[in-house]
Amino acid sequence: MSTSTVETARRRFTLGQALRGFWVAPSPWVLSVLFVGAVVARALVGDLRWSDAILPAVVLAAFPFYEWAVHVVVLHWRPRRLAGVTIDSLLARKHREHHADPRVVSLVFIPWQSLIPLVPATLAIALFAFPRLGLGLTFYVTVSAIALGYEWTHYLVHSDYKPRTRFYKAVWRNHRLHHFKNEHYWFTVTTAGTADRVLGTYPDPAKVATSPTAKALHGMV
Repeated sequence: MSTSTVETARRRFTLGQALRGFWVAPSPWVLSVLFVGAVVARALVGDLRWSDAILPAVVLAAFPFYEWAVHVVVLHWRPRRLAGVTIDSLLARKHREHHADPRVVSLVFIPWQSLIPLVPATLAIALFAFPRLGLGLTFYVTVSAIALGYEWTHYLVHSDYKPRTRFYKAVWRNHRLHHFKNEHYWFTVTTAGTADRVLGTYPDPAKVATSPTAKALHGMV
C-alpha cells in the first residue's frame, strides 16, 4: 500500500471505526463490566446523599494529578538493581514498549495482568475506606468510569482518528508532544495538561528540544 493511500485512509478514519477497534483488548471489557456492576450495585443500595454528588467531583478534580504521578513514577520507572534483583514492573516494561512504537494498538491499553491486583484493591478501598456502603459504591462507580474513560481517550489519541473539537484537539496535541517531542513533559493523558500546568511540566513546545530518547525511554531499546 502506498504512503498516499495510507494517509488517505487515516484522514477518513471515523469515530465509529475507532469505537469498533476499541474492543480488541481485554481491559475495555473488564472495565465496562466493573462499571456496569458498580452502577447496578449503587442503584440497589440506594441511600443517596449530598456527599454522593460531592465525592465524584473531588475524585475528578484529583484524577489529573493521580494520572500525572502514575505516569511519572510508575510508567517511567527506570529499572533498578536491589540486592541483586532487578526491580522493573510489567507496567513500566510495557510502557517502554509503547513509547518505542506508539502505533501498536495492543500496547496502548492497561495490561490485563495489572488489573488483577488493581481491581480488588480498588474494591477494598470502596468497601472499607468510607463511612457508609453507598458512598463507597459511589466512589467505585466514579473510579471505574474514569478508568474506562482513560482507556478510551488514550486509545483514541493513538488511533488514526483526527481531532474535530477544540477540547479533544488540545488533549490529542498534549499527549502526542509527550511521545514525539519530549518524554520529560506533558504527562497528562485525559486532559489538556491540567496537572502539567500546575506541576511545571507544560513548557512552550517551541522552547523544548526534541528528545533523542522519546522512543527509547532511559536510552533503553
